[in-house]
Amino acid sequence: MDRTDAAAMARRALRTFGPALLIVAIQQIWFPMPSGAVLSGTILGLLGSLAAVGLALIWRANRVINFAQGDLGVFPATLTVLLITLAGVPWLVGLVAGLGAAVLLGVLADLLVIRRFFRSPRLIMTVATIGLAQVVGFGSLLLPQAWGEGPAIRTLPPPLELTWSVGGVIFDANDVIALVAAPLLLAAVATLLRATDTGVAVRAAADRSDRAAMLGIPVRRLEAQVWTMATVLSFCSVVLTAGVASLPFGFGLGLEVVLRALAALVIGRMTHLVSVASVAVAIGVLEAGVRWNTGDAYLMAPILAALIVVSLLVQRVGDSRADRDDSSSWQGIGDVRPVPPVLARLPEVRLGRLAGALVLAVVVLAGPLLLGTNGQLKAGVVLVFAIVGSSIVVLTGWAGQVSLGQMAFVGAGASVGAWAMVERGWDPVVTMLVAGAVGAVVAVLVGLPALRLRGMYLAVTTLALSLAASSWIFSNKVARWIPAGSFRRPDLLGRIPLDSPLRLYYFALAVLCLVLVALRGVRRSRTGRVLVALRDNEAGVTAFGVGVTRAKLTAFAISGAVAAVAGVVLVLHQAAFREVTYGPDESLNVFVATVIGGLGSLAGAVIGAVFQRGAQWLMPAPWSFLATGAGVLMVLLALPDGLGGLLWRVRDRYLRWAARRHGVASLAVDRTHLGDQVVDAGVEPVPQDPGAELAEEAVR
Repeated sequence: MDRTDAAAMARRALRTFGPALLIVAIQQIWFPMPSGAVLSGTILGLLGSLAAVGLALIWRANRVINFAQGDLGVFPATLTVLLITLAGVPWLVGLVAGLGAAVLLGVLADLLVIRRFFRSPRLIMTVATIGLAQVVGFGSLLLPQAWGEGPAIRTLPPPLELTWSVGGVIFDANDVIALVAAPLLLAAVATLLRATDTGVAVRAAADRSDRAAMLGIPVRRLEAQVWTMATVLSFCSVVLTAGVASLPFGFGLGLEVVLRALAALVIGRMTHLVSVASVAVAIGVLEAGVRWNTGDAYLMAPILAALIVVSLLVQRVGDSRADRDDSSSWQGIGDVRPVPPVLARLPEVRLGRLAGALVLAVVVLAGPLLLGTNGQLKAGVVLVFAIVGSSIVVLTGWAGQVSLGQMAFVGAGASVGAWAMVERGWDPVVTMLVAGAVGAVVAVLVGLPALRLRGMYLAVTTLALSLAASSWIFSNKVARWIPAGSFRRPDLLGRIPLDSPLRLYYFALAVLCLVLVALRGVRRSRTGRVLVALRDNEAGVTAFGVGVTRAKLTAFAISGAVAAVAGVVLVLHQAAFREVTYGPDESLNVFVATVIGGLGSLAGAVIGAVFQRGAQWLMPAPWSFLATGAGVLMVLLALPDGLGGLLWRVRDRYLRWAARRHGVASLAVDRTHLGDQVVDAGVEPVPQDPGAELAEEAVR
């Protein structure tokens, strides 16, 4: 071997193991610990690597983030633990039963959910995995009731008596099993992918699924095998962790598994399984060091967020053709255009608009009077989350910047609002203005990586930053500046008390209306047209000399300001700042709600908030998880453009009817671009202004 080959091997080894070595170096320098703690962290890291590799396999096969990865393992792991601890089943029998359940669950997940979204945009499929996670999470919470038990923290007992000590840390048989089984499983996956025909086909299908199908590779069958393999890996990770540590309960358990695995996936360069596994092990060691030195793991969130951002920027993602294709597959959002003026003047259309406005006014103004105190409080929260959804429409629906951490911007506004109203005694209006400015600044800082990141990479970045904010800043771990406990609501404009649920509802309604009017103006302006054109064809917009950097940061600033204003309204509504409200799970929920409503329109934000929050409140937990999860899947299957798309289809039919009634021969409207022009022998097409023509040309 000459020096050139040796240097090439060294570079490959550095690319593969460099991120893991960096994480271990951080642990050794800032969070040192004895050998026993290092071994314990290594074991947990090995178990975490199983889930991370499963997540990487799904990414290779479908180019989506599988947010159901954790819950797909939690369900069969919970079954195994319950069979052994409550039913008295032998350890090995319970493990085999859980393994069989994992295989069946993986097959069903692919057949019933994933396969139906095979041709959908990656954004829609990713949201579908969130719905799948909620459905499977519901099953995990319901399992203990088969034995008349409720949710509880449970531990998988060791199959035999064996204890040994390293550096003052005691280990048992479960630790030995994990230490042996995890590397063997990783080696088995590597062997399958590299040394078998199935593995080669999986790798080929992951790179170009359409071309692989043309060559006769059974892409759908391979996809089912990948999902089954990922589910089995997640099951092994969770069930072995239940023996080494414990098996907590709650819907957030699966998300915790995914967030750790997602960090390893991104830092390990997505498809490089050896690098992903080594990073997962290093993260386990680092977390053990953080816990050993601080007694808590809250520092892990900001550390992982920083590592994710740095690794993505260093990897120079988004430059290749494959990256651009992946990014475009996260789009596919239809834009809803206004009714053509020639039709808007028709009496039927004017009458329909008037009737719709009257019905809407009666519902939103008089409806709360019939709900009672509890219903008025819930209705007010729905309006707040409709404001949050409108901020997502601006950032993702219009600008195409996928944000999965929107509640971090809401939390920034809520924390500043609580501080301003409690510590400074500011008026709510002044507080909203200041919080909106703060939210815009925070969003711009978060959006700076968007200048180099796109699609999934930006989504991961915002989600990681949301996790860091919720566990580090909003919890007062950095500085105790956010007021704790309840506080008295200040009067609005110094004279209007907000002392009843009905007043709070009308206050939230007024803010929502102002936000919608302002954002509608933005959408009709040149800024709005540039954002939509930027979403559809960034290269084309750049060719016309439009400032892409300024446009992206403008979208982040507007979205952050609106979200921060919603945070002030929310903290004022609750008369308290509760950090749990602004976590990554709530960020995913509000994003899913907006997708359900329809990312292409502001009406979709309102519809999505009503759908999701209404489902959560009409049914008690854990049944609300089933309702929202199943609802997400059904809506996405039937209406890919959301419930708002159904509304625009109804409008489309009504416009066609009105056009035929008045002798208009053809109405050029489709399901995603409504109201482009009216063509008739006596009707001229509606001219567009130069800014709209520029945006349309950029899209072409």
